[in-house]
Amino acid sequence: MSTSVLANTATPTGTSAPATLSKLSIVGYGAGDAANNLAFTTATMFLLVYYTDVAGISAAAAGTLLLVVRIFDAFADVFAGRIVDRAYSKRFGKFRPFIMFGSVPLLLLSAATFSVPQIGESGMLIYAYCTYAALGLAYSLVNIPFGSMAGAMTQSPTGRAKLASARTIGGMIVGAGLGIFVAPLIVPGADLQATFTVMTLSFVVVGTALYMFTVFTAKEKVVRTVTNVSLKQSLATLKGNKPLFMLCISSFVFLTGFLALGTVQLYYLRDVLHALPLYAALSVFQIVATFGMAAFIPAIVRKFGKRAAYMAGGAIMAVGGLIVFFAPSDPVWLGFTGLAVCQVGMILVNMIVWALEADTVEYGEWKTGVRAEGMTYALFSFTRKTGQAVGGALAAFSLAWGGYAAGESVQTASAELGIRAGAGLIPLVASVLAVALMIFYPLTDKRHAVIVAEIAARRAGTDDAEPPIDPSLSTASFRAYRPGSTPPSVD
Repeated sequence: MSTSVLANTATPTGTSAPATLSKLSIVGYGAGDAANNLAFTTATMFLLVYYTDVAGISAAAAGTLLLVVRIFDAFADVFAGRIVDRAYSKRFGKFRPFIMFGSVPLLLLSAATFSVPQIGESGMLIYAYCTYAALGLAYSLVNIPFGSMAGAMTQSPTGRAKLASARTIGGMIVGAGLGIFVAPLIVPGADLQATFTVMTLSFVVVGTALYMFTVFTAKEKVVRTVTNVSLKQSLATLKGNKPLFMLCISSFVFLTGFLALGTVQLYYLRDVLHALPLYAALSVFQIVATFGMAAFIPAIVRKFGKRAAYMAGGAIMAVGGLIVFFAPSDPVWLGFTGLAVCQVGMILVNMIVWALEADTVEYGEWKTGVRAEGMTYALFSFTRKTGQAVGGALAAFSLAWGGYAAGESVQTASAELGIRAGAGLIPLVASVLAVALMIFYPLTDKRHAVIVAEIAARRAGTDDAEPPIDPSLSTASFRAYRPGSTPPSVD
């Protein structure tokens, strides 16, 4: 691979994207996902147990609620993506204004969601539906621009891997903190309403500070030829974007297993292994594993590529799910090991998937001449949210199917089987399917580099694109392409 090709990959001609990102901007981007997860991970980990054990909503009703609202949330992502594509501020760019003005409402709605009043079953359900739906819409209006911003900060594969790692670390720190300090408090008889009220209100202050740090450190660097993207242009960038659609389907399936495990994990440790204090140990393991893997992710991407790393993560999670489902309650270490293996797989996939999504933005731009990060990320997030909805609902339904009894210190054998299914079997099946889909994923790192080089030459108004580094793609086919024409086959 020539040095000139690498240069074009990192810093396309006609853009101001730096070859490397500053450490401050990487940390700032990670802080944004930490703030996001003060609302998102709190809901993922504790909302079901809050509804069942604190508010007193039945597991079946809570499962239906999670399914309905998260599907609504997925459509909210598309709405948010359209707004993002249409917006642009000369001073703050396309994405940061949404984070600046949407962060406080988002965090306040998180507190409201965990404050269900005792007003009868129907009244509680109506309140729960309204507050959780409002939380989802507010989250979309902050998270869609935040996630889209990574692709506008750099086009370097290594740079994007660093941003994805920083994002994963930010979210992991919050998740681990919740696991270490909050999960051990979720025991029968505790004043959980007071716990969740104090926690979510404190997150308003902490989260606002983190979001503002992101706003003033993470900046857009990639030049865009169209700042206010029309609906027709947004849809054109999605049409025929095979890599995006394949990544969306794989992520949908993977997130189904991921959310099922995340939702039922507390029940598994508390009611199957009878070792709730190990939730804190699992969170510590997650911290160590995330920081350890983050150090090697850029090298893994350079050596094996993002697709291979994603598939490896899915396979690891499948092995963990197998252990979780079949491991007996005693010895405890065996079931705990299964959870730890699942964590390793999830960490690897989550570190890679955001970089893969950013690559599909260039694919859409290469075909149409328009960068539409908002709608591209929105479609990706739509399928992920749908997967989260299905996964969370399946987790709740698995509890209901097994006959889970809220507040009981000892569950029946059938209830334990339902918990095992949610924590092990669903992640196992979902991971296998997600990996199988990625076998056919066409946008390799080499092909992405060729596309970036062609976009750079087009912006410069020349036909001097670097020779393709993938020998299956001819230089002539790329030079012959212009926006609006039928592109050469890279998929």
